[in-house]
Amino acid sequence: MNPLLEKFSTKYTSSPFEEIKEEHYLPAFQELVKTSEKEIDDITNNPEAPTFENTIEAMAFSGEQLDRVSNIFFNLNSAETNDEIQKIAQEVSPLLTEFSSKISQNEKLFERIKSVYDQKNSLSLNEEQQTLLNETYKGFVRSGALLSEEDKKKLEKINMDLSIKSLQFGQNALASTNAYFKHITNKEELKGIPEAILQQYEEDAKEKGLEGYVITLQYPSYLPAMTYAENRELRKELALANGKKSFDGGEYDNQNLIKEIVKLRQEKAEVLGYKNYADFVLEERMAQSPAKVFEFLNELLEKATPYAQKEIEELKSLAKADGIDDIQSYDHTFYAEKLRKQKFDIDDEELKPYFQLEKVQEAVFGLAGKLFGLEFKEINDIQKYHSDVKTYEITENGNYKSLLYADYHPRKGKRAGAWMTSYKNQYKQNGGNSRPHISVVCNFTKPTKDTPSLLTFQEVTTLFHEFGHALHGVLADTQYPNLSGTSVKWDFVELPSQFLENYCYEPEFLETFAKHYQTGEILPKDKIEKLSQSKSFMEGYQTLRQLGFGLLDMAYHTEVGALENKSVKEFEVEKTAATNLYPSNPETAASPSFSHIFQGGYSAGYYSYKWAEVLDADAFQYFKENGIFNPEIAAKYKILLSSGGTKNPMELYKNFRGREPKVESLLKRAFG
Repeated sequence: MNPLLEKFSTKYTSSPFEEIKEEHYLPAFQELVKTSEKEIDDITNNPEAPTFENTIEAMAFSGEQLDRVSNIFFNLNSAETNDEIQKIAQEVSPLLTEFSSKISQNEKLFERIKSVYDQKNSLSLNEEQQTLLNETYKGFVRSGALLSEEDKKKLEKINMDLSIKSLQFGQNALASTNAYFKHITNKEELKGIPEAILQQYEEDAKEKGLEGYVITLQYPSYLPAMTYAENRELRKELALANGKKSFDGGEYDNQNLIKEIVKLRQEKAEVLGYKNYADFVLEERMAQSPAKVFEFLNELLEKATPYAQKEIEELKSLAKADGIDDIQSYDHTFYAEKLRKQKFDIDDEELKPYFQLEKVQEAVFGLAGKLFGLEFKEINDIQKYHSDVKTYEITENGNYKSLLYADYHPRKGKRAGAWMTSYKNQYKQNGGNSRPHISVVCNFTKPTKDTPSLLTFQEVTTLFHEFGHALHGVLADTQYPNLSGTSVKWDFVELPSQFLENYCYEPEFLETFAKHYQTGEILPKDKIEKLSQSKSFMEGYQTLRQLGFGLLDMAYHTEVGALENKSVKEFEVEKTAATNLYPSNPETAASPSFSHIFQGGYSAGYYSYKWAEVLDADAFQYFKENGIFNPEIAAKYKILLSSGGTKNPMELYKNFRGREPKVESLLKRAFG
């Protein structure tokens, strides 16, 4: 029996993780693709005249089991992967791409969709139904429905190649991260690194059967070394290793893949009648055009550069006092921490005992309760994919709202970073409201035998960020699964996550949970005030760094053929020159491990982090002016979150705020 082919009969119809074996995946995908194809055939060959219900709506609800199994498989390929799963992914991705192409290039099906679309003005559709109809029609056109047979075949081949190459890019980046570790036996070489971190390094060494200490390129291991290690040579070696990920000409090198992916994306855009891939992508974003994105990025660049340069000058002075005349990028985090300590008397290691993971989670749960009336209860009667994962039932006024999977610690099979994802979408059908299953995945330091998991303040904001995304999913209340939760325009999707981070800097909220894990003492008021003041610390540098990534992403997807006669490194240096505050090292490059744009969904969309910062700064200012827990404003914000992709995001924002967002809100928050 294959559990992936059965109706999920577990509590809440949750995913049957513990019953799934690797050999179940491929047969399940093969069978479910056939089943989904039959559903599409039934819609296509329906003898009745096409209507919104028998065509558009029927499609929205088709392939549910295939979607669920895809979510399980690809989420685990990020959170709990292994060689076998990665091998299966190489077989499954083309299968799904082919299935998707078959639907998008089904002429008879498109005729039915077009028939309904052409009569949309005479149909009595509500706003969400109109959105679904428009999105379905546009989706087909953007997938090549109006192309010639020859071009359809060409597009199908491009999509297939892209799915395989993007997957390979991500697998190389993960393998390259996992391949490196620094083994140290002399504790003296680790001078400056706090004892709690050294304990973690010792445990990592033991896991590898080694004496002494092991530092890896996983974020909770790498960042503390770059922040605290007084040993400059060690910082340099680690930074080089990090910068060489998939850029060393070895087995996991991604440079050729970048060129291939960029070329294929350009070909795709041209086949579909667009000048470049960014034009194709941005047509469906709030920004709408590359020109608007470049204007936005360059306006911020002009405003932020003087602040960033001033910040680097301060770091240079500190480094000079240590006899360093040539400060490098691998010195930045170390001296930024020194400066932060000097300016705000804040030491991450001193703060960490006040941010026990469980207490921070309680705080974010409590905030969701205060703003939106949600309650969280840990449950142990649903299956998990790893023993580290904790599961929660979320309710509102006693009614079941969502499941939450919380997966917080690094392990070999988990990719780096932090993300929110979904195992099941929310939708309404046959009078019922089918609720979502949401997951938050992070890479926080594991507890040791003596110490619970203690977070840096940056990790606290990371948890709030991902939980903001989770709330977008949890509060979803739409009719159709493909318009639910985070299914919104890509440059709108970061608003809920970045918005929630603001609360981490509010003294009246911080003092409710920043308590010492041993004594229960509240973080002293002066430290809370300093934390609040530190929000804009190094904001110029951070802004330029994000703008650099945004400009690089846009360059890859607007400059046709620009990569042909250049190396990836040359291209990267040229396109980020205006944002680089340190000399570039010829041995390192960011692009080969830039998974956001070459594996994730941020191609021609990385700017959206900054775009969403304007939205979140403007939205939070509204709360600040009227009380950060203001129930009336929270109720309006809840409507924005629960609406998913049912409306134009600017319209949703204006309904909440009463006007369009202002870039000045971000500049005021960042630079005063």
